[in-house]
Amino acid sequence: EKYQDTIQHVIQKGNTPAGMHISIMVQEILDFLQIQPGQVGFDATLGYGGHTKAMMECLHGEGHMYATDVDPEESAKTRRRLAEQGFGEDILTVKLQNFCTIDEIAKEAGGFDFILADLGVSSMQIDNPKRGFSFRADGPLDLRLNQEKGISAAERLDKISAKAITDEIRKGNRVDTTTKLREIIEKTLSFLPEKERKDTVRKTCQRVFQALRIDVNREFEVLYEFMEKLPDALKPGGRVAILTFHSGEDKLVKKALKAGYKAGIYSDYARDVVRP
Repeated sequence: EKYQDTIQHVIQKGNTPAGMHISIMVQEILDFLQIQPGQVGFDATLGYGGHTKAMMECLHGEGHMYATDVDPEESAKTRRRLAEQGFGEDILTVKLQNFCTIDEIAKEAGGFDFILADLGVSSMQIDNPKRGFSFRADGPLDLRLNQEKGISAAERLDKISAKAITDEIRKGNRVDTTTKLREIIEKTLSFLPEKERKDTVRKTCQRVFQALRIDVNREFEVLYEFMEKLPDALKPGGRVAILTFHSGEDKLVKKALKAGYKAGIYSDYARDVVRP
């Protein structure tokens, strides 16, 4: 509210202001899912609730929406926000569990008419330095979507065999903050000519942080399991939209849909990617 001018300026440049979340491709998703009042839907990744809200609006108070999220902090905020906007427990069931448990939820719901999976992390998680998702801000090197489960990225690095990291740990320097990891990457690439160094460091940081995030959250295993269980969770004639953000996710999804189509499970799938 205080910085309306700045917010508008940032949005006009095509960026999302820190702490704000703008859902991607809402209209394209709604056009494709063709949601009707009375239907039952599943949002695999509740996040900020932008997509969930748009889908619930199409139900006009009839039917039900199920949603999962593994982040206890953000999902509690979203659940509260949606309830205040009139989307309470009568129309929305939020479960604090991984979306690869879709088979359990489908059993409870009696199958789904439409499903959305918006993969990866959201801007609220990236913008919070305490979560360790961004190399641009100093914070603990955590990278878990649910900080109450599993091991952090810092603990993961204790057991990793990348030379620059093991050298630091051997010296007694634990790699437990985002800044420390970024500095190791900078030092490792210091041999590059200055002209190309800055850009290469940025790209390498992005890749390393992403690879660590995928690893500590078991993202590929979870997505593979979700795609395997997906056909049984859909009602006949049901539709699914999946938002992918990098080639690793994209390949896995395409392969599963193509295999399902060949096996006669899916009546059709999109061969061409729809971009925002």
